[in-house]
Amino acid sequence: MARYTGPKFKLSRRLGISLSGTGKELAKRPFPPGQHGPNQRRKVSNYGMQLQEKQKLRHMYGLGEKQFKTLFNKATSMKGIAGENFMFLLESRLDNLVYRLGFSNSRAGARQLVAHGHVTVNGKKVDIASYAVSTGDVIGLRERSRSLSSIKEALANRVHLPAYIEFDEASMEGKYIRLPERSELSQDIDEKQIVEFYNR
Repeated sequence: MARYTGPKFKLSRRLGISLSGTGKELAKRPFPPGQHGPNQRRKVSNYGMQLQEKQKLRHMYGLGEKQFKTLFNKATSMKGIAGENFMFLLESRLDNLVYRLGFSNSRAGARQLVAHGHVTVNGKKVDIASYAVSTGDVIGLRERSRSLSSIKEALANRVHLPAYIEFDEASMEGKYIRLPERSELSQDIDEKQIVEFYNR
């Protein structure tokens, strides 16, 4: 399945979650899109709820269906709780950490920065958005990329830096110091439903 390229606000309203992380999509219209708007009444089956949770998480991180399933399979082969492992793997993707560091104000923008060769990991250029960052790795920008106005603007507007990342303003580098805790990730996602969806 190809990556979703339609209107993000409408998708956020349909899923009932802010995909941008700002909450703007649901501020004025916190109900599904469509003719009946807030009066829509649908009884959702267990399968429907599981599917919706999967779609929420998939669209939040901007992954295609095949890529999402592959990462889930990897999570199930690891020790620990499959659902939490899955979220940790998603959070450890390079494009996501570039977004978390504030180099871009969206994951889509962060993916573009990586693909265009602006990002380094441990001093070496990495242009694969799905690159799995390990704890202790240092994420930075190429010398010629540090003066980009889009990056400077995104950093100036950054509102939150997660506790599992350190950032050095002078060198414009961030260090992935540890895996996140489940409490530090989105509480709008019920990963147990996603595990049940794939284990049907």
